Amino acid sequence: MKRLRTRWADRVDENHVLEEYPRPRMERDSYVNLNGRWDYAITREGTKPEVYDGTILVPFSPEADLSGVNRQLQPTEYLWYHRALPGQVQLTEGKRWLLHFGAVDQYAVVYVNGKLLKRHLGGYLPFTVDVTEALSDTANELLVMVQDYSDASYYSRGKQKLKRGGMFYTAQSGIWQTVWMEEVPQQYITDIIVTPLYDQNALQVKVTASQKELAEEVTITVSSEEMQPLQVTKGVGEDILIPLSQAHPWSPEDPFLYNIEVQMGLDHVRSYAAMRKISVARDPKGIPRIFLNNQPYFQKGVLDQGYWPEGLYTPPCDEAMIYDIQTMKDLGFNMLRKHLKIEPQRWYYHCDRLGMLVWQDMVNGGNPYKAWHVTYLATAMEFFHIKMKDSYLWLLGRRNERGRRQFVEEMRRTIEHLYSHPSIVTWVIFNEGWGQFHANAVTNIAREMDHTRLIDQASGWFDQGGGDIHSIHDYFFPLKVHPETRATALTEFGGFSWRIPEHSMYKSVYGYRVYTSKKELNRGYRELIKKEILPNIPRGLSATIYTQLSDVEEEVNGILTYDREIVKIDERDGGF
Repeated sequence: MKRLRTRWADRVDENHVLEEYPRPRMERDSYVNLNGRWDYAITREGTKPEVYDGTILVPFSPEADLSGVNRQLQPTEYLWYHRALPGQVQLTEGKRWLLHFGAVDQYAVVYVNGKLLKRHLGGYLPFTVDVTEALSDTANELLVMVQDYSDASYYSRGKQKLKRGGMFYTAQSGIWQTVWMEEVPQQYITDIIVTPLYDQNALQVKVTASQKELAEEVTITVSSEEMQPLQVTKGVGEDILIPLSQAHPWSPEDPFLYNIEVQMGLDHVRSYAAMRKISVARDPKGIPRIFLNNQPYFQKGVLDQGYWPEGLYTPPCDEAMIYDIQTMKDLGFNMLRKHLKIEPQRWYYHCDRLGMLVWQDMVNGGNPYKAWHVTYLATAMEFFHIKMKDSYLWLLGRRNERGRRQFVEEMRRTIEHLYSHPSIVTWVIFNEGWGQFHANAVTNIAREMDHTRLIDQASGWFDQGGGDIHSIHDYFFPLKVHPETRATALTEFGGFSWRIPEHSMYKSVYGYRVYTSKKELNRGYRELIKKEILPNIPRGLSATIYTQLSDVEEEVNGILTYDREIVKIDERDGGF
């Protein structure tokens, strides 16, 4: 394996790691960043270690180069993190301290001053611990124990694999998003839920609070550079309608955001919102298409795995995330499919403000299955237009009952967590039968939680006829779109590979068609667009998602090299 890094890796300062406010959708003035050097140990026993193995740079996983550890955590091992809390974390009358973890993979137990405060299962979602009662007036100690079963269990794991290779990547573990604290009043705001009501020229805002029994009034102020501030005062937990005269629509071409401020008692939070609508409707020829703001809008997307050579799941800095998003925009793409991963919230914030549509995958898991079995079966079914009954999907390693419950719970929490980001326009429930089960029932749960977005029920294979999108993966066969009641999207295609040795991590090449030069690759890409994509748009094709944004380890079919140094696709070709 070749050591590969992006241009931002060497700029990482261990005293100033990912210091930007991690939750732009709900921002307070109080903010203490805990990223940096922590003590760590990896043990065989689940008891606190007497000594530590060294230090780890949080929030980079021990498997990541930037962590300074470079060791794979095994399912039978325990990973321990330890540090003292900063001096500014002090008990103040009438105040509480919240400890936030962006994500810890997979199972975490949190102790403060030896007191067990939180157990959390799930490697992709944030969680919060109220540490107030455990704090002392002097020094305070934080200890976190982590276990990660990776692909040895049914828990959600994305593309991680302990034996990486091909389209599966190095498994990572532990803390991989920012750890931070904030001081809040006794009664504080827990969420600001914003729904754009495009056809009513209004925003619907709901504020939730920490103590429902102490319900207070909230004052919401909406403003922008185009309007005088609007102020509404209502009760906590109410759906508050805020009419906007001459509302300014949000789109990738014009990502206009409104500022929101919420005051509840002593708590004050800043947020933002946008006016946009996503829907499926029939065009003048009666063909179902995806509409944005009540107009047909073709989505040109890219599959985005969100991996970094030096950080794995964790980008080295804010600038690196911005580069990926903006480069795809500059190439003419207007959508990213975030594939089997949930990003730090700042990534979605940048999509909101830069104007990039997002299709968000739920993170897959389930019991192990034979990839060749699924691949060949699905390919044959796609070619012959055969649908597999949902009741037969157990053949593909469908989740056990506990795994199914865990998936539904994480799907619910994902929707709640990301609901107010205007850039997200589609929830992708299952991908290629990876852990798929009871697809229509699960889709109904997602629809009940969020009726404002589209649902891609089964991306690629094993379509059960639900959701808003007929979702096709096609890397090998001629594409012929046949209009139906749902919109049609080519949600994976291409996968053209070109390995550039000095910018590749491995000698092995994984992709769907291999080229040896930029000229050949771009010729192949143009021919693919000309022969397969453009003729199908009049037939009803509403969106395309090219595989993929960057190379990842052996998979060298990215538009960018893994180190983000080379753009393989000509600028004039991306937008077709």
